[in-house]
Amino acid sequence: MQKLTEAQLNELEKDLNAIRDEVLADLGERDARYIRKVIRLHRSLEVAGRVMMPFGFIPPVFVAATTALGLAKIIENMEIGHNVMHGQYDWMNDPALHSQTYEWDTVCTGDSWRRTHNYEHHTYTNVIGKDRDYGYAVLRLSDDVKWHPGHSLQFINYVLLSVFFQWGVGVHELETERLRRREIRWKDKLPFLKEFARKGGRQAFKDYVFFPLLTFPVAPIVLAGNVGANLIRNLWSSTVIFCGHFTQDAETFTEAECENESKGHWYLRQLTGSSNFTGGKLVHLLSGHLSYQIEHHVFPDLPAHRYPEISPRVQEICARYGIHYNTGSFAGQYGTVIKRILKYSLPDGVRSRLEAQPA
Repeated sequence: MQKLTEAQLNELEKDLNAIRDEVLADLGERDARYIRKVIRLHRSLEVAGRVMMPFGFIPPVFVAATTALGLAKIIENMEIGHNVMHGQYDWMNDPALHSQTYEWDTVCTGDSWRRTHNYEHHTYTNVIGKDRDYGYAVLRLSDDVKWHPGHSLQFINYVLLSVFFQWGVGVHELETERLRRREIRWKDKLPFLKEFARKGGRQAFKDYVFFPLLTFPVAPIVLAGNVGANLIRNLWSSTVIFCGHFTQDAETFTEAECENESKGHWYLRQLTGSSNFTGGKLVHLLSGHLSYQIEHHVFPDLPAHRYPEISPRVQEICARYGIHYNTGSFAGQYGTVIKRILKYSLPDGVRSRLEAQPA
């Protein structure tokens, strides 16, 4: 982990706090209009997808319906649900947009997400042994995790996790690795399992039973479209999240490094443990502005659509303190994610020999 003196960390804290305070003081109608506009877009796409789907026996209509519904699910999960549950719009005092009551269109319950993501991940970002989002307990991404033969298959695990991402996130709080080590018991997880079964059951019923039966003569087409829309959402959202956390230059940390850390030290960890990727306005919208993952980790409760404005100032601060600002093209960052997954699937000795070979 990059080292800064205590004086530098205190100054870093002041510099980033100043940006946060400035944005908070400026929140208002512009931000309210933005999120309501995004909600209207999401609803329009969902209605369009649902209305077109029964006519999916016409191939171009099927593609259009599935794409519209997939985009609706992406926008609802990424730009609305994820950001609302971070408290980015609590200041509006709108019960429909409050972080503690919002329930999103995915099998993971809002309460579970707030516990595992908002608290665990954002508090202990990339701290091995504390941040369970780092690798999702199925991927080995650093030497901090001891290699075992099962890791040789982790690219398959990566593909499966991406395809079934909403379900993987949904059961993340089950803590299967701790169950295997018998640190916790299955009965300890019964309240969570009941909560997950209710939410997952409702989601599965809606997409795979209710809407197909509603259009019974073409039920298989509607079912296929709903499966396709969920697949589009799962593949996109998982790739965005992996590109924000698992790139080659995203640092990891030990628990010892983070003991009794100051706010300045926490800021430094967010800056060096996160990754951005570039793109146009549509890419930023569909990623929930997690294309600015660095800014999100530093300012998780600021409206995400503000990150493009904040980014140049964060980059200037990083340059001033000699902190690497990890950004690149979407394809480039995704390439380093795949490389990291493959690299750490190998036994340490094999990997060392390959790395020692001249390029």
